[in-house]
Amino acid sequence: MTINNSLASKVTDLLSGLSDHGRQHLTEVETDLIQTNVLLTEAIEKLSASFMAIHAAVTEQQQMVDALATGASASSEATLALKAKSAQIDQHVNAAVTGLQFQDMTNQLISRTLRRVVGFRDVLEVTGTSSIAIPVNASNEQLHAMLSQINETLKTESQDLEKELWKAVCQTHMESGDIELF
Repeated sequence: MTINNSLASKVTDLLSGLSDHGRQHLTEVETDLIQTNVLLTEAIEKLSASFMAIHAAVTEQQQMVDALATGASASSEATLALKAKSAQIDQHVNAAVTGLQFQDMTNQLISRTLRRVVGFRDVLEVTGTSSIAIPVNASNEQLHAMLSQINETLKTESQDLEKELWKAVCQTHMESGDIELF
């Protein structure tokens, strides 16, 4: 192998590595954004259903209260019906809280996506800064060594970013239960 072929091989490896790592991180960003969209859609549907159910239950409860206020006696059946309606409203409120948990998980995904984008930008910056440090009059051996170092730095930065961001999105300690996704 000639020196020029060796140098060309190192440049090719560097650019290929940059492309591969960039593609990997951008694919992860795309996946996070798709999951975020799914979560937002589900959360909005759950919240809409919960608030409509709360509205219906409160309307029914108000009708019972209005009937009592117009002179109907407070029978034990009416009292039990009001307590049952109150319990139903509590269930619907808990369902709405579950919808809010999805909003929290969506925020976690968006934050992770932003950290991934910033981290990838930093990886590219390190690669760019390292390549600027290559002297114009460097020998082929120096170029070979510096390109190998840049390539290794790229791999290390990319692996560090992946380790930092590979975490589940979860919500805990809410009355309606624990949720963990992906």
